[in-house]
Amino acid sequence: MRVLLVGAGGVGTAATRIAARRDFLTHMVVADYDLARAEAAVTALGDQERRFSARRVDASDEAAVRRLLVEEGCDVLLNATDPRFVMPLFNAALGAGAHYVDMAMSLSVPHPTAPYEQCGVKLGDEQFALAKAWESAGRLALVGMGVEPGLSDVFARYAADELFDEIDELGVRDGANLTVEGYDFAPSFSIWTTIEECLNPPVVYEKGRGWFTTAPFSEPEVFDFPEGIGPVECVNVEHEEVLLMPRWVDARRVTFKYGLGDDFIAKLKTLHALGLDSTAKVTVPGADGPVRVSPRDVVAACLPDPATLGDRMKGKTCAGTWVKGTKDGVAREVYLYHVVDNEWTMREYGSQAVVWQTAINPVIALELIADGRWQASGVLGPEALPPQPFLDLLGAYGAPWGLREER
Repeated sequence: MRVLLVGAGGVGTAATRIAARRDFLTHMVVADYDLARAEAAVTALGDQERRFSARRVDASDEAAVRRLLVEEGCDVLLNATDPRFVMPLFNAALGAGAHYVDMAMSLSVPHPTAPYEQCGVKLGDEQFALAKAWESAGRLALVGMGVEPGLSDVFARYAADELFDEIDELGVRDGANLTVEGYDFAPSFSIWTTIEECLNPPVVYEKGRGWFTTAPFSEPEVFDFPEGIGPVECVNVEHEEVLLMPRWVDARRVTFKYGLGDDFIAKLKTLHALGLDSTAKVTVPGADGPVRVSPRDVVAACLPDPATLGDRMKGKTCAGTWVKGTKDGVAREVYLYHVVDNEWTMREYGSQAVVWQTAINPVIALELIADGRWQASGVLGPEALPPQPFLDLLGAYGAPWGLREER
């Protein structure tokens, strides 16, 4: 399999280090707007560098990405950029006749008059609108194939197939006890994406009602995370799983709650109050005259790159899906989860835990597509495909998952 990886940041670089250890990959072209960053990701692979090459590409330039796919004879495009670039990359892959894998989905737009009650444009709507075109082309666009969304969706499918007869709620719960030495505020993942998902109206799904929205940070609950992480307060956040799971898994309710903490929430609220979460460009003075900049891009530029924080980070991160329902007429409640220790990922891969945990899942998906265990066409989420081969490979990659009976 020949892969075009677009985005050589933390997640993209971690993906190269994971993929370099697997035989399914014939060649990976690592492309980034910053050629030096792509070259650094390739050079760091040492003996495996021969299966990788670096190119420069602007992820917003659909035509340029399509040409690169054709020139390099790539079978699939792996999108490791932030969600702003989903649609040009998605369309470029379709135009080039390649498969497509991303770790997020096309962006939402809040309802113009009732943002905290009704959905406007939902996450992924732009992509699902093109499902028939992908089906006609006989190509697969696998969307939301990171850790959350991604592995959490695989867990949902596995629970429906193997653990439950009826599901009352699928609740993705994400928490960590990670700390970053020397920083009062240093998000372990892209602040651009974090702002987008945390300050947009969260989406909830209920059977019979469909998708609806609530206020940011609503329905707080304390969830006890495994393997020493412990209790963390979690709140509703906009996330792709809520838009994906109901399409393929029968459940009465679907939610996503993120363990953010009071301090993190307060900082996000401050950014919002000051308008610093906005993506609309404003004019500011510059040495050579006025400059147009996005406030959110300025915030991102002022914070440390999450990919560089691994040496300062300590602790674990947990992604998982809590499922409540019945099996054989008996009430059951389980938490399927994946815990990663930052010390281990830094020692084994030189990548911090959050980006590594995100990156391993699309690489596993690529291997399943390459060997034919995942065969499909159209625009699909991870829960549309058989979960067991994925979970088996997760263990084979040295990153086993867990299941905790809640009652």
